[in-house]
Amino acid sequence: MLVAGLVLVSILLAAIFSKANPPKGIYMRQEQARLGSIKQQWTPIEEFSRSMALAVVASEDANFCNHSGFDIDAIKQAWNEGAQRGGSTLSQQVAKNVFLWHGRSWLRKGLEAWFTFLIELTWSKKRIVEVYLNVAEFDAGVFGAAAGAKHYFGAMPSQITQTQAARLAAILPNPKVRSASRPSKLVRRRTVRAISGAKTIQADGRASCF
Repeated sequence: MLVAGLVLVSILLAAIFSKANPPKGIYMRQEQARLGSIKQQWTPIEEFSRSMALAVVASEDANFCNHSGFDIDAIKQAWNEGAQRGGSTLSQQVAKNVFLWHGRSWLRKGLEAWFTFLIELTWSKKRIVEVYLNVAEFDAGVFGAAAGAKHYFGAMPSQITQTQAARLAAILPNPKVRSASRPSKLVRRRTVRAISGAKTIQADGRASCF
């Protein structure tokens, strides 16, 4: 009965968050307790410059529009390259940040797979990108691309330029050791790839779902 109840609650929450903005996740609350406060400015995807969504998808999950939550080719590549590369899709990252905690246990990975399935089943692809843009971490205590753009560039969401969007995407998934406003050589290289990747997925149709 307990398991059935938890499954029902998870399905209900996924359905609710397909429209309503989710509250702060576990990790976000942990950072708030650690730092005293955090920055987050929830922003509808329509209020971001198009460059922001394109840069993030191109950098983090270029095949986002073509899979159902799990990119098997990326997982295989991540397995072959070991710790050098991650294989998580945007949907998996949203599942982790909205519903779960950070960690590497098999329990968390199993729950992540379940919530990823629910998200892909009940949310639109556009909604997944929107939530990701609002919960991803861009510096210690800075969550969401709107807060990240203001933190690094003093820019409003609609004013984010192609280069700024690519810089923000380039510091993922290690925003606590990378800076968008003081980019290292690695971040500069990743910025160039993000700009190129954004143009590619826009041209070949892999940005059509959001």
